[in-house]
Amino acid sequence: MKSLIQKCVEINGPSGFEKPVREMVQSEIEGYVDEIQVDALGNLIARKGTKKGTGKRLLLAAHIDEIGLMASFIDEHGFIRFTNIGGIFPIHCVGSRVRFFNGVPGVIGLDKYEKTTLPDLSQMYIDVGATGREDCPIRIGDAAVFERPFVEMGNHWVSKAMDDRVGVAILIQVIRELKQTPHEVYCVFSTQEELGTRGITTAAYQIEPDLGLSIDVTRTGDTPKGIKMEVALDKGPAIKVRDSGMIADPRLVELLTACSRENHIPYQLEVLEAGTTDARVIQLTRCGVPSGCISIPCRYIHSPSEMVSRMDVENAVKLLVNFLSGPIQY
Repeated sequence: MKSLIQKCVEINGPSGFEKPVREMVQSEIEGYVDEIQVDALGNLIARKGTKKGTGKRLLLAAHIDEIGLMASFIDEHGFIRFTNIGGIFPIHCVGSRVRFFNGVPGVIGLDKYEKTTLPDLSQMYIDVGATGREDCPIRIGDAAVFERPFVEMGNHWVSKAMDDRVGVAILIQVIRELKQTPHEVYCVFSTQEELGTRGITTAAYQIEPDLGLSIDVTRTGDTPKGIKMEVALDKGPAIKVRDSGMIADPRLVELLTACSRENHIPYQLEVLEAGTTDARVIQLTRCGVPSGCISIPCRYIHSPSEMVSRMDVENAVKLLVNFLSGPIQY
């Protein structure tokens, strides 16, 4: 899993610019699935299992986009003003390095500001080493992402874009390890989640599943003076009960917790007060879909250095493979 996650996170693909990530995913799952398609919004949809089998039609979603920046103005000195693509926190920006989609690196600088207040994005710029507007290699609308290498810290892995490339890697691994299933399983590698769960909206409508699951990251409460939340690294994947966008179907929560217990897989229960996932949209598709989420505990979400646990990742794969291998009754 380590090498696969590293491969996933080190590809750049902010919302709306996911093509390189999608192509990588397709190369990783070809030969392990029965059908692959790419829809109009760029979602990669892979089916595993026989159509109209004895089981249910399931949708598993992991989003391939990451947060990023977009050039909005270039001044006469070649400095680039920018706007956000998704949830960018200004506190993580100053001094950070970025890389534009055309390969140009840059560093985020800051105008003067009052020390008693936190700056916002309008007070920042990207320096790419240009001396003026004419020799600036960036155009208006060019996208960039934070540039951070993958690093291993004991049993923890750190990189930009763990949200949600760790979910992408988990879903790839599940596809590889799932030998047989009575279900018709659709794995959706969705686009533009960071802009408001856009890609999964059309994909879920097309698939019309009987049951839906999102695989995404969640916050933790295990740092000094952190939020009060019963989720921590190294204690297993978190089975979502609620977030700010949905209440998971209680039957699905019980099925997942029962599967964890039966297979001796550690797990946590998650109540997230801020944030949501693709599961919110799946739940409201057409006439409604029983939906839930398996979350990977992640420190420093939406920063250039997001941290996850190797054990939580491996146990999430184990839980999903066991869950999909047998009958599902609710």
